[in-house]
Amino acid sequence: MNARADVLAQRVRLPTPHGAFALEALPGGPSPEFPHLILSRRIDPRATPLVRIHSECLTGDVFGSRRCDCGPQLSKAMGLLGAAPHAYLFYLRQEGRGIGLTAKLAAYALQEQGADTVQANLMLSLPADARAYGFVGEYLAAQGLCAIRLLTNNPEKCQQVAACGIAVERVPLEAGQNPDNADYLRVKRTFFNHQLEVTYHASDHPA
Repeated sequence: MNARADVLAQRVRLPTPHGAFALEALPGGPSPEFPHLILSRRIDPRATPLVRIHSECLTGDVFGSRRCDCGPQLSKAMGLLGAAPHAYLFYLRQEGRGIGLTAKLAAYALQEQGADTVQANLMLSLPADARAYGFVGEYLAAQGLCAIRLLTNNPEKCQQVAACGIAVERVPLEAGQNPDNADYLRVKRTFFNHQLEVTYHASDHPA
């Protein structure tokens, strides 16, 4: 095994405000330096695991952007996972629904001119959503798991994981709604069939 493979094979303890997790890299990210990540808790491996599949969002996860609900969803999920006896967080390097950070910022610029999140991607000749989740189901199946409780509002995640032979119980995860992301969430619901209620309107934002 070469040095790079040795690095990827490591599993380390990660204490967080939501509890201690084991952290390891999952090969398959955009580059060896940016692998997908798995945080796990296996206090009672007999329990049906609570799972969150979260695509990276630098602007939301790190900077707290209100243009999306990613940061609040991640924080709420971490709290729920940290209280569960058997849990996994898959942090996937699929920035901007899989189009990458640079293209995401270009899409933001188009949104500021009136396009919605789907229209902006298509105007850049990019897919509306380029993310994939099936390999997460393959990983879970390889761990001997046959059922999970999945924290998501996205039916596509459930379908792709279930296609790997995993029974999926969807657990809603709504957090971080505000006037700045009302249109973004409405597109999630109408175009991507996310199962959520949008409680704000963009017009609620003060002028």
